[in-house]
Amino acid sequence: MILRALAIFCFTLFASLQLHGATPNVSNEIVAALDDHLVAIDTGFSGSKVLLFGATEGEGDVVVIVRGPSHNEVVRKKERIMGVWANNEEVTFSSTPVFYNIASSGNLEDMVPASERQRLELGPEYLNTYLAPESKNISDEKKEIFWKALLRAKKRNGLYANTTTPVKFLGKRLFRADFVFPANIPVGTYLVYVYLVKDKNVVSSQITPLIVSKIGAEAEIYDFAHRHSFAYGIIAVIIALFSGWVASVAFRKK
Repeated sequence: MILRALAIFCFTLFASLQLHGATPNVSNEIVAALDDHLVAIDTGFSGSKVLLFGATEGEGDVVVIVRGPSHNEVVRKKERIMGVWANNEEVTFSSTPVFYNIASSGNLEDMVPASERQRLELGPEYLNTYLAPESKNISDEKKEIFWKALLRAKKRNGLYANTTTPVKFLGKRLFRADFVFPANIPVGTYLVYVYLVKDKNVVSSQITPLIVSKIGAEAEIYDFAHRHSFAYGIIAVIIALFSGWVASVAFRKK
């Protein structure tokens, strides 16, 4: 903990001196870093917090986006069919991040025009997702309904932010933001986008990678399950059968 605090102090001091010594032609700069570039998932993982800190050249607002790897998301609609709830319709969205969080030092609507928010995907509602080929024939109205249902599910599971995380300034140059990753965070490579906004324009940006990975026994089981899925399935069935047999013997004795 002491080493981490020392590293943060050294970085902010260096960044402040570097920006202070910048030439007059370079007046829109931002530098940022994470206190840890790895979110390690082990058997006792219950979530994690990552600190982003940095410095700006002069005054301005800061917007930070943390988003996870993109893949296809399937949204299914259940309906009651002959007295039984079953999946009736489904829509597949491609290029959808599994995790999305946003932080800002102010009100985004006041800081950045709507066209720029759309271009940079500043907010879950601005994500540029696409319909997969198998879902191309649905109407725009139905697409909107399924998309809003996906957003609600993501927010309910803690994978999309319900509110904007605050970016706190320490003076006029140094800033920080704390991001919380839930226990159900998927593994993969995440990207952290940091933007400096002045006079409603994004004048500087930076991208930093963040790795979410399993370690220890969790990592070995995860790797085995993906490399040898057939063998993993057989072992899982055997363990389930053995557990059921043990339970039946125990209850029989009672």
